[in-house]
Amino acid sequence: MLTEDDELQENEFSEEDEWEDGDGTGQLYEHFRFIIDKGQTPTRVDKYITEKLPFMSRNRVQMAADAGFIMANGKVVKSSYKVKGSDIITVVMDRPKFEHDIVPQDIPIDVVYEDDDIMVVNKPAGLVVHPGCGNYTGTLVNAIAWHLRNNPKYNPNDPGVGLVHRIDKDTSGLLVVAKTPEAKTHLGLQFFNKTTQREYHALVWGAIDENEGTVVGNIARNPKDRMLMAVFPPDSEIGKHAVTHYYPLEHLGYVTLVKCVLETGRTHQIRVHMKHIGHILFNDERYGGHEILKGVPSGTYRQFVQNCFDVCPRQALHAKTLGFIHPRTGEKMFFTSELPEDMQNLIARWRNYIGNKAGA
Repeated sequence: MLTEDDELQENEFSEEDEWEDGDGTGQLYEHFRFIIDKGQTPTRVDKYITEKLPFMSRNRVQMAADAGFIMANGKVVKSSYKVKGSDIITVVMDRPKFEHDIVPQDIPIDVVYEDDDIMVVNKPAGLVVHPGCGNYTGTLVNAIAWHLRNNPKYNPNDPGVGLVHRIDKDTSGLLVVAKTPEAKTHLGLQFFNKTTQREYHALVWGAIDENEGTVVGNIARNPKDRMLMAVFPPDSEIGKHAVTHYYPLEHLGYVTLVKCVLETGRTHQIRVHMKHIGHILFNDERYGGHEILKGVPSGTYRQFVQNCFDVCPRQALHAKTLGFIHPRTGEKMFFTSELPEDMQNLIARWRNYIGNKAGA
């Protein structure tokens, strides 16, 4: 099972969790081109590409088509498109091809658990997960390569090992790393079959009155801005099916601390699903959470919120728990991580603010 992002042959099209964005330009870059023979029997494009690129699974190609990255004669096509003689099939991506080896770098990482097969790390906010356009070094993958530099079986440039899933640069929390191809395949199937356990904590704008809720909505690139994801009706043919369950944990006046449980893992899933129901993540600049969205914007209140933005200068989202079956022993593994200091301080400020208002 391949991981995500980076160059196509190293699993460019992920089916798991929020992948890193492209180069920010919205431009599409050609990675592979096939000129179909004139005598070609009509064949589904996903089957054709899988046969030509054996390192990609058919499901992976279908994900690429759903994301708008498979084209026939310059036009986006679905995975069911039948290629025919003289067609020009291209595989594109929103970042240039990555052609740099992963270099081990002595970057401190928080290793929560480690054995011969797997490693669980707690990623801090601000650390890019995988090298890509503009971030060829200084990433979590470079740090893992350094940590495992004395392991002769671990090659950081081998797509058969390494990160099984990923989270955004400015999201903190738990990730699992496979040290062997067998572990990668086993864990990858668990994520694909949705048998893993993942719980995120987020601070969102607005009061959530219900005790729990579920957001069901397809997620795809926003057609007006490819830097953003958007939610589409679940019965539409746009995007990928996505389900997020949410549970308010603490009401703090104009914001709410929520637990989000993922049933699926799509790009920016929690961020766009919560925005879809009117509760944008606090200080999520990409989706508008860096504005004052609730409360009377008096001078004092504006200053308070700005101080909160300064305390937690990123979207307030943390991958708190991770559960899966150990790929070799079959043991149930479950890990949890405390909220990082920036989110703890942010929540404390809101508690004090609400407490002072109540006592006034």
